[in-house]
Amino acid sequence: MTSTVLLALDTSTEFCSVALLRSDASSTTSEAAPPRIWMRHEQTGAVSSTRVLPAVRELFDEAGLALAQCHAVAFGAGPGSFTGLRTATGVAQGLAFGLGVPVVPISTLLACAESVRLRHPAVSRVLAVLDARMDEVYWADYAWDPAAGEWRTVTPPSLGAPDSLVAPAGPFALAGNAARAFGSRLTAAGRAAVIDHDALPHAQPLALAALRAYRAGRTVSAEHAAPEYVRDKVAQTSAERMAERAARGEQEGR
Repeated sequence: MTSTVLLALDTSTEFCSVALLRSDASSTTSEAAPPRIWMRHEQTGAVSSTRVLPAVRELFDEAGLALAQCHAVAFGAGPGSFTGLRTATGVAQGLAFGLGVPVVPISTLLACAESVRLRHPAVSRVLAVLDARMDEVYWADYAWDPAAGEWRTVTPPSLGAPDSLVAPAGPFALAGNAARAFGSRLTAAGRAAVIDHDALPHAQPLALAALRAYRAGRTVSAEHAAPEYVRDKVAQTSAERMAERAARGEQEGR
């Protein structure tokens, strides 16, 4: 029996999300059984950095595994909270350096798509959209390839206005919190066959996506792990905030 042990971290939101995955395969049949996953998903706000490593220790103890048995460390590379992305990147790098294992960066938007697939197995197209603040959204378009058993990226992670998204021509699911945040301004929501508000960045779907990436060799060395910010600008100027509030006031008055 051969095993793959993978640790997944996500701190791109107000949650500290950690998952430990173990996938066993028979040495004679090479058929993988459903992986076992141990998780911690806790709302920690801005102090995820103080909770990540204790959660990692708890999960290895709970699973009866040693940290040295870990084959790879995955992390939510973004987009998301700038501070949170740096936290997950730094912890993943530190652990991977110490263990001498590769890192698996996974888009937080892809994790949202994987979350939808877990709850809605019939869905094969997902438009993942997250509130990016500053009156913008992070979004990406993914199509599930059943033959390959993998997501295909139709549109890579992008940043834009809520009404600027390009929705798929056929049936699709809308994942993420943007529909609640922007309502009718997120015009793509009106065409979605399924809207899953709870398909948010989470270590469990991230771990499953990372397992496929690890097996396919889509890894990087620890020193090359980096956040995927998507947005380069961290904050608005005072004038931009005033203009945004004025624009929202005009829309509400219509």
